[in-house]
Amino acid sequence: MNAVATMPETRGKLTENAPLAPLVWFKSGGSAQWLFEPKDIDDLQQFLRDLDPAIAVWPLGLGSNLIIRDGGIQGVVVRLGKAFASIEADGLTLRCGAGAPGISAASTARDNGIAGMEFLRGIPGTIGGAVRMNAGAYGREVCDILESADVILRNGDLVTIPLAEMGYTYRHSALPEGAIVVSATFQGTSGDPEIIGAEMKRIAEEREASQPLRTKTGGSTFKNPEGKKAWQLVDEAGCRGLQMGQAQVSEKHCNFLINLGGATSADIEALGNEVRKRVKAHSGVELQWEIQRVGDES
Repeated sequence: MNAVATMPETRGKLTENAPLAPLVWFKSGGSAQWLFEPKDIDDLQQFLRDLDPAIAVWPLGLGSNLIIRDGGIQGVVVRLGKAFASIEADGLTLRCGAGAPGISAASTARDNGIAGMEFLRGIPGTIGGAVRMNAGAYGREVCDILESADVILRNGDLVTIPLAEMGYTYRHSALPEGAIVVSATFQGTSGDPEIIGAEMKRIAEEREASQPLRTKTGGSTFKNPEGKKAWQLVDEAGCRGLQMGQAQVSEKHCNFLINLGGATSADIEALGNEVRKRVKAHSGVELQWEIQRVGDES
């Protein structure tokens, strides 16, 4: 019996040995044993119901805050496409598909006079990823605006999880392993579209000025320790511009690692660990990864 026969039938797209490097910001890493792009929610539910429970499932958004190791990911990587990218405003409520980019959600909120969601302009990933990791920027985070999230569990059940049950802490949620966020409902406050737009413009300009956005990067590498800034600790430990292979600590923003062109994921992760070691030796602070690192080492 070949591997294809063990995979459930689907109306979506199922690809074996799919390269993941083109799908992530760092442009590095191995392949997915299977890449599944479901046609819609029903397709995803049925696929998960029929999939052998022993096979791991891992959701992939825009691949912004992510290192996929060079050995790739065993099991099924689920990527939500256009069918999961709808955004609807209703009064001061915004309902977003998990595949919608944060910037699109912020723009829709602005156009409908919904304030409080401007910070989503500064989050480079999808709504699904933002909800899972309680993403934040510019003084606000997802837990400040989330009302509830619709999530498909590993067994295919679709459940609505209210904010109180998300188990949010800094850059973390208590969502179970293999659960896939498919949509989220956010609650804002009434605002003037012009004022909201001006704040979004400020955020965009500040990001452009301070972060290496036009490089192969993965966003903020380390969580900010209580009362401290990760970039400052990295800088004070002498790591600005530090390089391992083709991986480098950004000279523009020390909490960003960049792929200069030919870096492997192993180079990037090793550089991050070297930075953690030097920061610990210099300041005694143990930096925690904010970027997710998944998959097998080659």
